[in-house]
Amino acid sequence: MTPVVQERTALDLDAAVAHVSGAALRPGPLGRVGLELEAHLVDLDRPAARVPWGRVTAALATVPALPGGSRLTVEPGGQVELSGPPAPGAGTAVAALRADRAVLARALAALRLGLAPVGSDPLRHPARVCPAPRYRAMERHFTAVGCGDPGTAMMTATASLQVNVDAGPTTGWSRRVALAHQLGPVLVAVSACSPLLAGRATGWRSSRQQVWGALDQARCGPLLGGADPAGEWAAYALAAPVMLVRDPVTGDAEPVPGRTRFADWVTGAAPLGGRRPTAADLDYHLSTLFPPVHPRGYLEIRYLDAAPEPWWPALAAVTAALLDDPAAADAAADATAPVAGAWDRAARDGLADPELRTAALRCLTAALPAVDPSLRDDVTALAELARRGRCPGDALLDAARTGGPAAALLAATEAPR
Repeated sequence: MTPVVQERTALDLDAAVAHVSGAALRPGPLGRVGLELEAHLVDLDRPAARVPWGRVTAALATVPALPGGSRLTVEPGGQVELSGPPAPGAGTAVAALRADRAVLARALAALRLGLAPVGSDPLRHPARVCPAPRYRAMERHFTAVGCGDPGTAMMTATASLQVNVDAGPTTGWSRRVALAHQLGPVLVAVSACSPLLAGRATGWRSSRQQVWGALDQARCGPLLGGADPAGEWAAYALAAPVMLVRDPVTGDAEPVPGRTRFADWVTGAAPLGGRRPTAADLDYHLSTLFPPVHPRGYLEIRYLDAAPEPWWPALAAVTAALLDDPAAADAAADATAPVAGAWDRAARDGLADPELRTAALRCLTAALPAVDPSLRDDVTALAELARRGRCPGDALLDAARTGGPAAALLAATEAPR
């Protein structure tokens, strides 16, 4: 194993705060959009079986260069993720990701594999197939802090659409970060595409969001929406418990079997690994935090379910428009105020909730004029779905009622039949 070279200088508390807050948000103009879409890998001949890790890696090794420049990665349960580079607007970002997904789908189909972009695996039980030490250690930490089952489900049986947008000018950061959070419940309801998990209907429209809500909220909960989002992010990060400690030479990750705040490691109140943390340890800690809006220089919007065509392009377009277009943002702020913070209602009831449906329709109406012309038909279809009080995952429930969870998984799997 190649040794990991790290900066060995221990942090003090002021340096840790400055490190996090200084990188939280980058000032600049709005307009760029980056998309990341996860999907469950499905063996078309044995859909009830998880694809073994060796077959996963061998299959992905056959994928040719992707024309849109997406990065191809794999999650612990074998979910496949395409992460596109920043593009000048949602229309360009969607077109590039669609092109890359087509190339990926053809390569996988030749091996009798398909991709199901839905928020939770409707058929297979959560189970890790990736042997990487990081994920094994994460499982042990989640178990130690009392959320082992949700932790495993999050890592191995959920999939999301992430929409990344610029932080924008400094003077607008507080309002922008607050709006990104306020939009959350409505967009959770609009995107809900995970009513089944591990072979059963859960009673939630977004089982993916239910799983995230059952995790440690000091790691996965939302920011509070204060006047200084960069400073608030630093406070959040330093208060969050340390999940893993890496060996500075080998890079191996060891779980922390309890709840130790990163700040307590910095001050020495809770020594871990026999040493104080460095900037590299802090960066690694940040990679284990999963708030629904993640400041990473830009804003990573993490609360949308993965969904099949045409829903994920429409969701990407709507999310970007509601944050980047001034008129749409103003309308969305007004529309979503009555349901701000209704994360559980949105995940459980989706657009069957009248208040959420009203807010969603107002947001979709406001977004439509601002979306790229190439995506207006998709957004119009999403608005019509919302008008009927339905969300993308209702098709999975329909398929499961007639053919069971296996039929739901295959109905969502994008592959030649």
